[in-house]
Amino acid sequence: MRILILCTGNSCRSQMAEGFLKSFDSALEVHSAGTRPAVRVHPQAIQVMVEAGIDLSHNQPKLVDQFLDETFDYVITVCDHARETCPIFSGQVNHRLHMGFDDPAEAIGTEAEILAVFRRVRDEIQVKFYEFYTHIK
Repeated sequence: MRILILCTGNSCRSQMAEGFLKSFDSALEVHSAGTRPAVRVHPQAIQVMVEAGIDLSHNQPKLVDQFLDETFDYVITVCDHARETCPIFSGQVNHRLHMGFDDPAEAIGTEAEILAVFRRVRDEIQVKFYEFYTHIK
């Protein structure tokens, strides 16, 4: 089973979703990418995923273009912008899904308030992607 998760920056939401899916089943081939990838995975995304037992510190944001010729069972967008600007894949895509989540990178406030947003989004991603995983299993 090959899965590609897309968002704009590939620094938070899609990285978290990739990490969770891989943690649910190591037999899944999961990739994430962005339509406009950031320079690095967001530090707070790394921090809150470590709290969930998943290490994203070695991940790097990737541009979706490198996957356009590949075949995927699922391409899943996790932000509205990526859904609206999702490129055309020349490889076969069996299913396209959208699961929208707030962008924690846009959170404002104190460090504690920002981390609370990252944790909330992380937990929402974990629940939705576990539901997805149990459906495809």
